[in-house]
Amino acid sequence: MKRQLVSTFGITALAVGLTACSSAGGPAGDAGSSAADPKNATGTVTVWLMDDAQKNWPDLVQRVNDDFAAKYPKVTLRLAYQGWADKVGKLDKAIADGTAPDVVELGNTETMKYVLSGALSPVDRTSFDNSDSWIKALANTCTYQDKLWCVPYYAGARVAVYNATAFQQATGSADFPKTETDLTAALDRIADKNKADRNYSPLYLPGPYWYAAMSYVAAAGGSIAKFDSSGNWHGTLHDAKSQQGIAHFADLVRKYNKGDLAANEQNQYESMARGRTAAFYGNGYEAASVIAPGTGDPTLKDAVKVATMPGPDGKPLPTFIGGSDLAVTAKSPQVALAADWIRMFTGTKSQQALADKDILPNNLTQLNPLKSRPNTAAAANAVPDAWFTPLAPGWGAVEKQKIIPDMLTAILKGKSVDQATKDADAAIDQLINNPS
Repeated sequence: MKRQLVSTFGITALAVGLTACSSAGGPAGDAGSSAADPKNATGTVTVWLMDDAQKNWPDLVQRVNDDFAAKYPKVTLRLAYQGWADKVGKLDKAIADGTAPDVVELGNTETMKYVLSGALSPVDRTSFDNSDSWIKALANTCTYQDKLWCVPYYAGARVAVYNATAFQQATGSADFPKTETDLTAALDRIADKNKADRNYSPLYLPGPYWYAAMSYVAAAGGSIAKFDSSGNWHGTLHDAKSQQGIAHFADLVRKYNKGDLAANEQNQYESMARGRTAAFYGNGYEAASVIAPGTGDPTLKDAVKVATMPGPDGKPLPTFIGGSDLAVTAKSPQVALAADWIRMFTGTKSQQALADKDILPNNLTQLNPLKSRPNTAAAANAVPDAWFTPLAPGWGAVEKQKIIPDMLTAILKGKSVDQATKDADAAIDQLINNPS
């Protein structure tokens, strides 16, 4: 999935998917300990990073490369930057041709595809800095069958994007409410102020927006699917807690979205740019789209802000985890060296360099200070309880069949939550255990 980095609003957000063995026969360990003297190691290590790093933290890349060169003076390091639009196609071809890089950056929704195809080498979690405090949902994107197949790189979160002027005019405060009770009260006042416009949505929450709906499921303690003792995944949307979250989401949509309930969230920023909503739930880059020339209204520059979206339980609404991971490819002839480059690039010093640039680091220890910084608080507070899609062989097919969006649409058209979730679970069960 493509991820864009935007800091216009004082927040960095990320546009937010079977077994194999390393050449050493197990998880990649410390390259320094695998050779008598790292200075005698030879060979070439090829690294593919996304161009986000080139644009936003080239100094970090250079520092790590310099450190790697100092440790391994006889090893050649080749770095190539990739774009999100064509990276997957290029990587698939390189894997098929036997020319895959040794290290590759993967969007966290891309990792499972390569784990299941045997394209990645397992790595040793204990050999990486802060692995005991990695953001759980981000680490989960790298974990399958009790093995770690990649290393968390950075995180991202969805946030509330809001028009502070609209809130100020209706409620007397330009601040986004910190609890859902206060938020709905504010939205009700905004609705009353704009009641002459029947198309005005106090909160624009698209009906098929399953990333948002599943955030409410997570807040209620539910889940999309679970792995059971029989060794299979099964849908759990019909479970009571999941139904509670889905029903709550549907109630919010019905009450506050006055647009087309069947429209998805792809261009939801347009609603704010056209003065048709006071708030929506989205990626940080969508806030930039609201005010961008051509796509939005630049006159809203001083009004559009971001904040943590409150959940119904008094905590921040759990977000779908965004971000990237770094992996060693399965057929790399330099597994240990590749893992050591990743170790340097995701170490404490490197993660602090990202945090200093308002990028969410991969671990809670270094994330916590960002929760109180104006530039990062909105996203940082949403990350600790973040969720991710089931790491199941057939999850790709579940997404492709649009089972959850179709379930949500059916509910908003009048189907009961009980029946809709039962039908969705049955459809999920038919696909989720079969490699897609």
